[in-house]
Amino acid sequence: MEAVDLSGCSSVRSSGGVLVSSAHPILIMASLSMAPVSIFKHGADEEKAETARLSSFIGAIAIGDLVKSTLGPKGMDKILLGSGKDSNVTVTNDGATILKAIGVDNPAAKVLVDMSKVQDDEVGDGTTSVTVLAAELLREAELLIAKKIHPQIIISGWRKATQVAREALREAAVDHGSDEQKFQVDLLNIARTTLSSKLLTHHKDHFAKLAVEAVLRLKGSGNLEAIHVIKKLGASLTDSYLDEGFLLDKRIGVNQPKRIENANILIANTGMDTDKIKIFGSRVRVDSTAKVAEIEMAEKEKMKEKVERILKHGINCFINRQLIYNYPEQLFAAAGVMAIEHADFAGVERLALVTGGEISSTFDHPELVKIGHCKLIEEVMIGEDTLIHFSGVDMGEACTIVLRGATQQILDEAERSLHDALCVLAQTVKETRTVFGGGCSEMLMAKAVSDLANRTPGKEAVAMESFAKALRMLPTIIADNAGYDSAELVSQLRAAHQDNKNTFGLDMTQGAVGDMATLGITESFQVKRQVLLSAAEAAEMILRVDNIIKAAPRKRVPDHHPC
Repeated sequence: MEAVDLSGCSSVRSSGGVLVSSAHPILIMASLSMAPVSIFKHGADEEKAETARLSSFIGAIAIGDLVKSTLGPKGMDKILLGSGKDSNVTVTNDGATILKAIGVDNPAAKVLVDMSKVQDDEVGDGTTSVTVLAAELLREAELLIAKKIHPQIIISGWRKATQVAREALREAAVDHGSDEQKFQVDLLNIARTTLSSKLLTHHKDHFAKLAVEAVLRLKGSGNLEAIHVIKKLGASLTDSYLDEGFLLDKRIGVNQPKRIENANILIANTGMDTDKIKIFGSRVRVDSTAKVAEIEMAEKEKMKEKVERILKHGINCFINRQLIYNYPEQLFAAAGVMAIEHADFAGVERLALVTGGEISSTFDHPELVKIGHCKLIEEVMIGEDTLIHFSGVDMGEACTIVLRGATQQILDEAERSLHDALCVLAQTVKETRTVFGGGCSEMLMAKAVSDLANRTPGKEAVAMESFAKALRMLPTIIADNAGYDSAELVSQLRAAHQDNKNTFGLDMTQGAVGDMATLGITESFQVKRQVLLSAAEAAEMILRVDNIIKAAPRKRVPDHHPC
């Protein structure tokens, strides 16, 4: 029998007379180090290493898969149904609109949603492309990480690939900024290409002309606030037109002039409703109804003084952001002044901009108030509605695009499509370089990246090749969405680019490879560059993640002092 050394242990005799020894101190420490230690508050959650990375990849790829069916000229639409009693229906294929409407819980998915919003704010178009490219990059990264390639090596390869792709795009760009006639053709082609993937694709020539004419009126300022878009139900999309001037969807007051020439306009945001007693939270004691009438008369006198102060500005048109009650309306009518009430804030701001006036709230110093001017104000009929038309405004570039359509959903989507085209054209007027669309630019960049990968030793080359593969996925998805054989078309396009046919892309009307220069499928250089850089940066940021820590939910404290 073997002797046991219990010198390092304390012994305790149990009630049954059996000797029980406590564990050795070293063993206690070892067992403690093996136990999981949480440093977070109760309820906080943590995902580590591969789990965190996989969670990020799955979220981002799911967002890409959600919007990729809307990409290209034959992309499909989504119906977005709001919640609540008045649940509004939105029919759209605009990536930013779709992603804005859905609530996402995955942090990586939120990064892609924010990126598409930035793309929309920055250049107005390419919101779907940027989301799909970022998702495809992460899909490739997932495969590389499964092959035990470190994220930092992938990022290093991607950065070099982005730089080369950017250089290839810059070299392929064409600049007709100095030739006015060619540049106008470029703008029309860009507008057609942008609208070809939208609801307006069947009327793209009509709307491309509208958009180009509106943007060229801005004379290079790029201030889209001067272009007002009004939506009116009825007629068809082809009945939409551009009006040189400003339209306000309001009514002129009763018994007031309906037409004014050489108008001096005071634009205000002030209360014109104090001709009635409105005393809240206080008590007034009177001994007869005559006293009440006196208070009312005092209120009326106050309003009369205010109207007189307004009339001292030498105006013949008064436009207010707030309501104008009956009594001041009568006073304006008696003075032969046109009064327009309750003009919405966006309308008032835009009106102040185009007429050269300022929004006023006080009227004690007429010499300090900037009055707006226009040559003619009159009422016009659009469909069954009466609108107020301001023509010959101080800001000559101001114009209004009137959209007509059968349903509210069609009008909303037409406005979003037109907004995208106007944003892209405004950017192109500032940055006049253009590139070819139809997957041509993506294949061009992919070829440059593949060439670099062939010259690069080590694992970085694998990352570069994955970047090129992600770029080639964009024309693949465009062909898939149109119902064509994407493998056949993309392989033909790749072979054409290897033959240095650098202007070749996908012609989705014929379902074949074609010359984009001949077909006039042109896109803004600024949009393509932004798509490349934003997608690469977002994918890199998500790839760097190795830990996701969720804060503990805030505890609900019961309310012991209800109202």
